[in-house]
Amino acid sequence: MFSKQRHVFVYNKTRETFLSFRVAIADSIVGRLVGLLGRRSLPPDSGVWIVPSNAVHTIGMLFSFDLVLIDKDFKVVGLRELVRPFTVTWPNHRAESVLELPAHSIFRSRTQVGDQLLIERYEVRKPPRSGSSDSASSPDQERAHLNVALAGSRASVAVTRQSTSADLSRSSYIDTETR
Repeated sequence: MFSKQRHVFVYNKTRETFLSFRVAIADSIVGRLVGLLGRRSLPPDSGVWIVPSNAVHTIGMLFSFDLVLIDKDFKVVGLRELVRPFTVTWPNHRAESVLELPAHSIFRSRTQVGDQLLIERYEVRKPPRSGSSDSASSPDQERAHLNVALAGSRASVAVTRQSTSADLSRSSYIDTETR
């Protein structure tokens, strides 16, 4: 009955900033009806994208959040900052969908009406197995394999600090002062 939760990221192409990295899609009747209800807060870099919608209510909500109204071309047509619990927003008839984001997301990303957003789904790819015997691998695959190997081993490399002329003059100064 319940499908796996899908997520997208939201990038403001006009301002070259991210609004959120992990936005859940609410495109079913139940998903749109529930939205953020029942949550005590909204984690940073998360949110809900309600499709289709041009207004929201916050009856039963426990926290404030930011609201970004976007049209079918992902252009911002309305902004509401710090929408308080137990309110109903006026419909924006140019909006096709709504992004509910953590409070101050609009301010942090400098998003304004007219900005072009990029909303895309991302997939997490599994790293290649270390025991695979692919003799013909691309440089990208080798780089990914190396990154996985380095992340897993956490080998430490001793790096000696190079002395500068300022360090030498300080050390000779200290030596003359302590004599």
